[in-house]
Amino acid sequence: MTEPPYSSTIVGWREWVTLPGAGVPWIKAKIDTGARTSSLHAFDVEEFRRDDGADAVRFGVRPWQDSDEDAVVVECPVHDRRTVRSSSGHTEERVVVLMDVTLHGRMMSAEITLTNRDEMGFRMLIGREALRNGFLVSPGESFLGGRAPRPVRRLNRGR
Repeated sequence: MTEPPYSSTIVGWREWVTLPGAGVPWIKAKIDTGARTSSLHAFDVEEFRRDDGADAVRFGVRPWQDSDEDAVVVECPVHDRRTVRSSSGHTEERVVVLMDVTLHGRMMSAEITLTNRDEMGFRMLIGREALRNGFLVSPGESFLGGRAPRPVRRLNRGR
């Protein structure tokens, strides 16, 4: 048996992450081993065909709960479309994109479904497929990768 090229990184049940390709320096994410795929709150989701014939999607990201501040518009190729069942049992078809995510100082490429998470406590959910990249979850701890600066945390509370 060969050793993995990385050691395991321990993360808490909630962490601050970065979406560098989307221009989002801070977004609070729930680490969810019960979810297969990661999920991101997206609004104004618009699929279109690029000039080269590839399917793409344009969507907005609001990194802060209850605030439109620092919203960004992101454009990505469509990686896939999947039917996803929520924890409440509701199913919906979602667009899947590949995005770089930095968690606890480590960048990885993750499959992320786009959906409306307005009613959820977290704008992003990191699922077990992304966590397979050498992360262990300590469910009794939070923000082991560090906290966003205080002004950023206040933005997330809508202040």
